[in-house]
Amino acid sequence: MASAPHGHLREGRDLDDGDVAQIAELVQAMADLREAERRASQASARYMDLNETDMRAIRFVMFNENRGVSVTAGDLSAHLGISTASTTKLLDRLQARGHIVRNPHPTDRRSLQISVTPETRRVARDTVGRHHARRYEAAARLTPSEREVVIRFLRETTEAIDLKNADWMPHE
Repeated sequence: MASAPHGHLREGRDLDDGDVAQIAELVQAMADLREAERRASQASARYMDLNETDMRAIRFVMFNENRGVSVTAGDLSAHLGISTASTTKLLDRLQARGHIVRNPHPTDRRSLQISVTPETRRVARDTVGRHHARRYEAAARLTPSEREVVIRFLRETTEAIDLKNADWMPHE
């Protein structure tokens, strides 16, 4: 019986060599996925002339627009975890490059509603959207029971590695 790669094991589980090899292959497949997503995100950001925070902002605004939810500078600041001054600079930069527009908020006269321009939406759809479609197609090829296993695994893994559960991480 093998305990885990390099003799390390969490929670005392005994695994045979086949289990260890399969788990190692699964972990490597996850690393390969993260790397492919990182490369695709970087390529899309370069193509759209955006930095990582800009991309996160555009994704957040588009996600909410797709749900019919208005986004304000305050919403964006909270989502990105940046100051209002940094948010203003970010929005000024995105507007100057033609990625967003700011219009009066439909229900709050004190706020501006942030919207992604049609051209940026088109470019995002043609780049990032294609990657989302490919992920969707890969998931569609699975049976419903296979998808349930993958969903459970991803949620459990996310919970296990979330920094809120890290005993070495100082909590505020």
